[in-house]
Amino acid sequence: MTSTDSTFRRRAFLAGASALGVGTLAACTGNSDEPAAATVTQGAADTPGKKVTVGFAGPQADHGWLNAITTNAKAEAGRHPDVELVVAEGSNDAATQSAQVDALINRKVDVLVVLPADGKQLTPAGRKAMDAGIPVINLDRIFDSPQSYRTWIGGDNYRMGVNAGNYIGQKLGGKGTVLELAGIDTLELTRQRTQGFDDALANFPGIRKIGRAAAEFTVPTGQARMAELLQAHPKFEAIWNHDDDQGVGALQAVKQAGRSDFLMVGGAGSKAAMEQIKSDSSVLKATVLYPPTMAASAVKLARLLGQAKGLGDLAEQEIPATVTLFSAVVTKENVDKYLPVSFE
Repeated sequence: MTSTDSTFRRRAFLAGASALGVGTLAACTGNSDEPAAATVTQGAADTPGKKVTVGFAGPQADHGWLNAITTNAKAEAGRHPDVELVVAEGSNDAATQSAQVDALINRKVDVLVVLPADGKQLTPAGRKAMDAGIPVINLDRIFDSPQSYRTWIGGDNYRMGVNAGNYIGQKLGGKGTVLELAGIDTLELTRQRTQGFDDALANFPGIRKIGRAAAEFTVPTGQARMAELLQAHPKFEAIWNHDDDQGVGALQAVKQAGRSDFLMVGGAGSKAAMEQIKSDSSVLKATVLYPPTMAASAVKLARLLGQAKGLGDLAEQEIPATVTLFSAVVTKENVDKYLPVSFE
């Protein structure tokens, strides 16, 4: 349920997103004017080689996590003098993004990195690039067909839920009542996160989930849905919030209600969330990572593909077909380790 399934479509068509026209393609070889991104460990495979032009097409950066995706891709390209990153203007419209992929194909980039607005609708665009001899790194939201990408890299939505549920179960000592603040219920990723959470809670017979609401990955909706949950459930011990951005609104609702009698676990790993965890200044005690550093890794993999290199730490001469990232639980005890990979 974590790699070759069409369920990895993260944050597709976020509420209120507006489609942009066919993107401007901009070459990017440095990151001096970009926000800070995570430092990715360099290895033997990073020895400069032949020039590789990497095309990058992603959704509109109308969300903190999506903005961090582009930031990480640009920053990683800027670390390699042999990489030129050509970035298409972000769009949440599948037709526009398909046209941008066509433009990158016509530009004859060496490798494509694509985070599709919708994996199913962008599948033909990925296949077209592959048929043109351009390897595709499919980032996060997976295409419907493996023939449309050379390598997929992304997060593990099911494991996010599992790890959140296990953390809460252990913190509550296996007893109590919990709530869930989900994202967008029409997305398969939300179903996976909920399923993982429920499966983990099944290991703790003394814990019952008594309420759930979907907050659509936005701050205002996070605040509204959380306020409703607090009013409907005057007593509970823990809540899992799928997304740290909507969690900003959720925490505002908690503060307005004057509540501090439960613990909250977030999702994705924003900087604001980690800072609150570190200061222990709110009900938020942990967050489960869905790291945007996957974009930096995608650029690294694209470079290796363009130079016909493998991963130095693996015995195989080719890079893997799938890379699923681990959903670590960030707490006060380990937050300093993960702050460098947080996002604004």
